Amino acid sequence: MAAEPLLGNTLNTHLSTAGEWLLSSGLRIVLVAAIMYVALRAARIVALRLFTLFAGNDDIEMKKRADTLSSVVRVGLTIAIMAVGLVSILGELGVQIGPVLAAAGVVGLAVGFGAQQLVQDVISGFFILLEDQIRVGDVVQIAGKSGLVERVTLRTVVLRDTAGSVHYVRNGQIDTVTNMTKDFSYYAMDIGVGYREDVDQVMEVIREVAAELCADQELGTDILEPIEIMGLDKFADSAVIIKARLKTKPIRQWAVGREFNRRLKKRFDAEGIEIPYPHVTMYMGQDRQGNAPSLHMKIKKEDEKA
Repeated sequence: MAAEPLLGNTLNTHLSTAGEWLLSSGLRIVLVAAIMYVALRAARIVALRLFTLFAGNDDIEMKKRADTLSSVVRVGLTIAIMAVGLVSILGELGVQIGPVLAAAGVVGLAVGFGAQQLVQDVISGFFILLEDQIRVGDVVQIAGKSGLVERVTLRTVVLRDTAGSVHYVRNGQIDTVTNMTKDFSYYAMDIGVGYREDVDQVMEVIREVAAELCADQELGTDILEPIEIMGLDKFADSAVIIKARLKTKPIRQWAVGREFNRRLKKRFDAEGIEIPYPHVTMYMGQDRQGNAPSLHMKIKKEDEKA
């Protein structure tokens, strides 16, 4: 019977201690968790709004840079908020933070030696963002892959190609970046016509077609400058090649180029300008007197072949 009052006193003591902990440390843990939740939501909104205001309304390039930086800043703020909140909660639970941080430092050093690729990726990603080499929405070629940039982080760049395939490229693998949509783009053309054509007339037709395209309501605003015709570039096997290019807004060069090619083909057909195909000239050789041997040919009808 004497054990019952002792058990009751012990239970009351534990309940009292638990109640005191809940009213002190427990409330602080709940408060920290609530602050973490609000801070994470605020970080997401601030990162998005800040760079949106910084980008303005009309500058497409600044919008792409804002999208890229906002995602990286949002991830960085999330990691920082989670780390501070976790340390605060551990402190309220009575865990000594000093030894934990020291152990984490030792583990981090060991992991650093074993994860050199990760460190290389992060450092490379930092300089890619710092130098503004790649933005979300750019079309780039990196590490042997090309496509539209969908996401840029400190560790990877995510590309989607024209077939819809998604490529994840580690930043440490990127040694050369070919950005095809930075600030502006060019659609370069090698236009081949027959040797019998008047080159000056052909170049005038090209200018007229480009001028008509510049006046187009749908695509005309995508063209930044009149067409640049560099002249007769080379003599190919079956054609003379005229080199030209159109300067367009970023990522619009392919749409403009396809429409230009369609219009140029129809205009060449209307003007009777030959778009050549490969020709073969048979040379039978000559003897020392300059005489060429005769070429014997036999034409068979379809019924004879059968």
